[in-house]
Order: sequence, then structure tokens, then C-alpha cells
Amino acid sequence: MTDMTIAKLAHAADVGVETVRYYQRRGLMPVPRAVGKSAYRHYDDGHLQRLLFIRKAQAAGFTLEEIKELLILDRTRDRARVRVLAGQRLEALVRQAEELETSRKALQRLLGVCQGSNRGPCPIIEAFSPP
Repeated sequence: MTDMTIAKLAHAADVGVETVRYYQRRGLMPVPRAVGKSAYRHYDDGHLQRLLFIRKAQAAGFTLEEIKELLILDRTRDRARVRVLAGQRLEALVRQAEELETSRKALQRLLGVCQGSNRGPCPIIEAFSPP
């Protein structure tokens, strides 16, 4: 088992030390006890695996609260609830992708109008300005 300081743990997971501390405050990461006479806390491979899990779940679109629930569900082996959470997250990502596509099309249309002429007010600025 690897013995790491919080700085080494954070570096290994490509996050900041404050991110690790934030996850600890949110209950996502356990806070290890200080070992020996030093005030340093020692982290091991289990902490690194937990941190990498959090990062991957975030990359998949899960919120920190959902990740906290996933971590609990991992211990209880409740696959049905994990599937429900994953399905809900997928639905939210689909909605988000649809909204982004609508925004992309609108901006593309405005850009086309703007490139058509240099006369008058800019159609992009006009579209974003209040009436």
C-alpha cells in the first residue's frame, strides 16, 4: 500500500489539495488519522481510488450528491438504485445536449446573418439586447 501526503494524493489524481479537502468536508472522502508524532495525515491507494472514482463520476455528469449516493450504494450493492440514478443522469444529459444543440443552431444562424452585411446594427448584439 502506498503512503501519500495530501499533496501527493491530489497530484496523483490531478486535482488540487483544496479539492480533496472539499470532498472530505462533503463526506465524499474519508479523513485519515494523523500517524505518529507528525501532524501529517497519510493517504493510501484506497483514498486514491476513491478520488479517481469521484472524478470519473463527475466526468459522466453526476453531481456530488449523486456521487455520494453512488458510494453508499456501492457498499450496499443496490444495483437497481444505481441503474435508476444512471438513467436519471442520462435523461438530464440528453436534455442538456438538446438545449446545447438549440443554442448552437441559433448562434450559427445569427453568425450567418452577421456575415451577410456590415450595415446597420450587429444582429448578434441585437439578439442579446433587451427590447
